[in-house]
Amino acid sequence: MTNTETDGMDHFICPEFRLNPMKCRASCPVRACSGNNPPLLPYEGDSHPMSSPRSVTTLLLALAACFVPAVGDAQEPPTPAPQSAAAATDQWRGYTRHRFEVSGHKAWVVEPADPLPGKPWTWCTEFPDAFTDRTGVPQLLAKGIHHAHISDFNRLGCEEQLRLMDEFHKVMVSKGFATRVGLIGISRGGFMAYRWAQRNPEKVVFIYGDAPVCDLKSWPGGLGKGKGSPKDWQHAKNLYGWKSDEEAKAFRENALDEKPLSRLAAAKIPLLHVVGDADEVVPVAENTAILAERYRNLGGDITVIHHAAGHHPHGLDDPAPVVRFMLGHLTSVDPAGPDH
Repeated sequence: MTNTETDGMDHFICPEFRLNPMKCRASCPVRACSGNNPPLLPYEGDSHPMSSPRSVTTLLLALAACFVPAVGDAQEPPTPAPQSAAAATDQWRGYTRHRFEVSGHKAWVVEPADPLPGKPWTWCTEFPDAFTDRTGVPQLLAKGIHHAHISDFNRLGCEEQLRLMDEFHKVMVSKGFATRVGLIGISRGGFMAYRWAQRNPEKVVFIYGDAPVCDLKSWPGGLGKGKGSPKDWQHAKNLYGWKSDEEAKAFRENALDEKPLSRLAAAKIPLLHVVGDADEVVPVAENTAILAERYRNLGGDITVIHHAAGHHPHGLDDPAPVVRFMLGHLTSVDPAGPDH
């Protein structure tokens, strides 16, 4: 039932009268609207003729009757207007960007001028507009590689985010993009990339991690030598349902933990990390160094590029090594996956 409303003059309005006055007059049992204009019952304090509880009840019952269709008068509910399937477009770094939504989250894909067959693509999990010239993305676009992102900021690879990432990947594949994607993980986005890849190694071409978080205990936890972030640490504990630091320490699905890493090694996923040796936010010793050693011990292939920097700037002054890594792997694999 549509709520009864008031107009700007504090009059009691029957909305059914506005919509269908003839039907309202015919069906209203007390003829509340019959022969009158909708300002039916002006509010005049306790002297109002409908101020008693019984009178109010009578009026409400009468108004309710206005919304009950007569026998044989029932109609099918209106069909919602179809939403446009066409994505909005704008420009991103000189290329056409197609915007759309997945489960209410903003997403986009940038189209190269001359796309490669099979529509290979990269997916930046976080900070997609940061340091792009230093991370090789424009160079990949120039070579025909699509580039995509879905916004789900600071969810740190929690289960809900992984489900959204699954859905985004399905949407991209349904649009004709390659099943296997190159993942770009910047800072905390590196943790998100690893978490999803370790669940879906068959859908991944490579992981390029730039100063990537590999262990939540290091960042945002700050339980080692890193600065950490108390606010983000509490946020992480809430996302993962940890009641204490001890519960967080018992978590064994960090990016650098051996079991999830072994899934990537078994799938022969190549890894590239670019790290600043002076990084005090995501210390190399607590993140990339541990992951790299374990991955190599598992038989995995990882390249680590060190440069004289802190956590920022991400990328390299000359990103050519990053471009060669990504482009080489994107153009040398079956985009449909290893079983095709």
